[in-house]
Amino acid sequence: MEIYKCVSCNANLFGTNYVAFPCPACGEMIYRCKKCRKIGNLYVCENCGFIGP
Repeated sequence: MEIYKCVSCNANLFGTNYVAFPCPACGEMIYRCKKCRKIGNLYVCENCGFIGP
């Protein structure tokens, strides 16, 4: 089982406490914890540098 990290706060992600979606610019999978998504922390795609809300 692979453990992912939130790209915004670097928290370990497991169970249902996160969301995963493809980067709008390059398609690389982005993982975010529900807390960062809820409060709107910015994220940066590690592959292409796209910045999203």
